[in-house]
Amino acid sequence: MSYMICAVVALIFVIRLAFLKISIKNEKAILANGGKEYGAANSKRITILHILFYAAAPVEAVARNAQLDAFSWAGLVLMAFSMIMLYVVVNLLSGIWTVKLMLVKNHKFNNHWLFRVVKHPNYFLNIVAELTGLVLLCHAWYAGSVLAPLYAVVLFLRIKEENALLRDVIIPNGISN
Repeated sequence: MSYMICAVVALIFVIRLAFLKISIKNEKAILANGGKEYGAANSKRITILHILFYAAAPVEAVARNAQLDAFSWAGLVLMAFSMIMLYVVVNLLSGIWTVKLMLVKNHKFNNHWLFRVVKHPNYFLNIVAELTGLVLLCHAWYAGSVLAPLYAVVLFLRIKEENALLRDVIIPNGISN
């Protein structure tokens, strides 16, 4: 049964790679049009921790011989929700969404209700749900207990960086919608 869980994780990882392809395309266009990347070192830490989650969780699932139980199903639901939210955020931000912290030239605030109601929906509705779901799906209690606090620190730093950019750059540039 743990191998079926690993297959689900692999499928979600492939979906994540498809979104990464969108991000890379958008990054190139942003830079070509005078945009800029911020917080590059922290982006690298986030990337490393995300990959570690996706590597460690299935290993732990196999080591534990994880079964599809209530935890796994809850994790699967959370991961499905997180992928839906990622799709929504990517579409709302269109050509400016990236996994890195990047701003287009004259970046304006997206006034969609989701961004007004949930500050940083990509982090809270996608990443936190995704990684929590991954831990539950794989019964990856050790991986989660080690990696989640580290991820929380780098995500806190990312949000702090993004909030400063919102305050100092994006909001003064105006609203796009």
